[in-house]
Amino acid sequence: MLEMRRANDRGTADFGWLYSRHTFSFGNYFDPQQVGCSDLLVINDDIVQPGQGFGTHPHRDMEIFSYVLEGALEHKDSMGTGSVIRPGDIQMMSAGTGIQHSEFNHSQNELVHFLQIWITPDRKGVKPRYQQVHFPDAEKRGQLRLIISPDGENGSLSVYQDTRVYAGCFHGEERASLMLPPGRLVYVHIARGAVTINGIHFEGGDGARLRDETAIDIQGGVDSELLIFVLRPVELPSV
Repeated sequence: MLEMRRANDRGTADFGWLYSRHTFSFGNYFDPQQVGCSDLLVINDDIVQPGQGFGTHPHRDMEIFSYVLEGALEHKDSMGTGSVIRPGDIQMMSAGTGIQHSEFNHSQNELVHFLQIWITPDRKGVKPRYQQVHFPDAEKRGQLRLIISPDGENGSLSVYQDTRVYAGCFHGEERASLMLPPGRLVYVHIARGAVTINGIHFEGGDGARLRDETAIDIQGGVDSELLIFVLRPVELPSV
């Protein structure tokens, strides 16, 4: 069964310096039917104006990763990490016992467009950690690349949860399939472009929950980039 979540049905926040679309309830946006999916709590689709950003703020006991689509995102945190995240880079921060960080548009001239995603961890009170890995376009072109897993499999980033995340880019005749373990709950998010998944057409910003599916079949892409979350068979995050 596939349950659609269309892009235009998402929550919206516009602060001038930040324009954000919320797949799930976040900040001032609340929808009792959209409070996460399994351990996936947040997918925020953020566009930040040049030179602007999120000032230093705290997090605790949350797995947070950023996926940059355009531009460059500057990160600084209380662990002493300073980095710039660009398209192809994945940044994962395990907040654990507590961390403070800031995120800014690194450019004074161009927008930065990125996804900020939160996954609830399977344990609390871990030592905070930071990871950043670059996945070349060639590893996602016409295929699904494992980018996040519990054990860092195949060069992916490690997450404190029984979750696997795949990224792929599809255009024209490119197609791929992902076989799903029995009983898993899956969430698909289309970061941009258009694509057909299991026979249903998706546009950028669309998402879907998949239950009781044995495979995900991807084809008919038009400059598409997508993320697939393979999650535990629980309906809502535990926070």
